[in-house]
Amino acid sequence: MNVFINQETRELPAGATLADALRVCDPPAVFAAAVNLQFVPRTRYEQHVLADGDRIEIIAPITGG
Repeated sequence: MNVFINQETRELPAGATLADALRVCDPPAVFAAAVNLQFVPRTRYEQHVLADGDRIEIIAPITGG
């Protein structure tokens, strides 16, 4: 199946979870993740099964003042 990770197409096996997707994209050390604009808590990454066409956004915090 194909998913989009930060607007980039990635191919994953059927039944892949958000945790599987994150392993292939090497996210920053600190980040949040959303699937189809819905925040997913870190404790749910292994259980959140993806579907073909899902859009994953990996968001890194921005500091400043």
